[in-house]
Amino acid sequence: MRACVIHSAMDLRIEEQAMPEIGANEVRVRVRDGGICGSDIHYFFDGRVGDFVICEPLVPGHEFAGEVAETGAAVTRVKAGDRIAVNPGRACGHCARCQEGRSNLCQAVFFMGSASKFPHMQGGFREFVTVDEAQCHVVTADIPFAEIAFAEPLSVALHAARRGGNLMGQRVLVSGAGPIGQLVLLAARRGGAAHLTITDVLDHPLEVAGAGGADQVVNVAAGGAGLADAAQRVGGYDVAFEASGVPAALNGVIDAVRPGGIVVVVGSPPGGLAPILANRIMAKELDLRGAFRFANEFADAVVCLATRRIDVRPLLSRVLPMTDAAEAFQAARDRAHNIKVMIAF
Repeated sequence: MRACVIHSAMDLRIEEQAMPEIGANEVRVRVRDGGICGSDIHYFFDGRVGDFVICEPLVPGHEFAGEVAETGAAVTRVKAGDRIAVNPGRACGHCARCQEGRSNLCQAVFFMGSASKFPHMQGGFREFVTVDEAQCHVVTADIPFAEIAFAEPLSVALHAARRGGNLMGQRVLVSGAGPIGQLVLLAARRGGAAHLTITDVLDHPLEVAGAGGADQVVNVAAGGAGLADAAQRVGGYDVAFEASGVPAALNGVIDAVRPGGIVVVVGSPPGGLAPILANRIMAKELDLRGAFRFANEFADAVVCLATRRIDVRPLLSRVLPMTDAAEAFQAARDRAHNIKVMIAF
């Protein structure tokens, strides 16, 4: 079978690999479509994501969907031919964090397509992959695999929205209109937010967000004055989600929320130290919260996609074949024209 393999920054190769073996409780999946995430982009262009550095060849990809090709002898929940979304995370289920329902914080988690551990945890950007039966979520609705592959990033957005607390009737700010920011916007709208503002430095993603339900879009390319004006008009935001990963944007968000508000950090900041307006967090008595991956939201994300209660079709910009994987990564970084780019296997 063929696989996309990143050896180092800007060094992606399509290589032949052995077909993965299958255990009694495992499922061999024929991968159909996989979405390129921001972390995949960093692995391709930089050879690292923050403090996670590629130290051996890595198959990227943790947003993917396909169909069951074969099942192990003990598998009972899925069968050959089923169309599935694959949860890329497999927590231990026994540690203190897993027991309290926060499996995303499990220190023994296996999360596909990540260089956070060595040996690296290989991902799903290959023609076939073997996963545990528990990672498979059957989709019976007749929607394209490219939509099903949104289950993982939508889970991230749903988890972030949950970290923001009860959004019903709240004035919500989303900083960054990339794929995660767009999905957080949709999740907040589903959660009952009364007013939704989203910011970015590019016009195209803001246009998509405006069509997707944002009450106000603000281009902050020229600085934070526009956001400051928007925040003043609504009396400060109750909840803000920082989804760009840019430290300066986090400080803009801290300024834009009302005293006693909530700030949720969703985007991945660069590695190392970053300046933050700690005094304003103290003086405004803000709740600053992290949102890392997702915990128990994956099944909900699959239902939202299958029923189109959350419609991700406007976010899907391009689907390219695996042979054009390098071009797909280039397109995924071109945020002026694309939101979500996928690879077809």
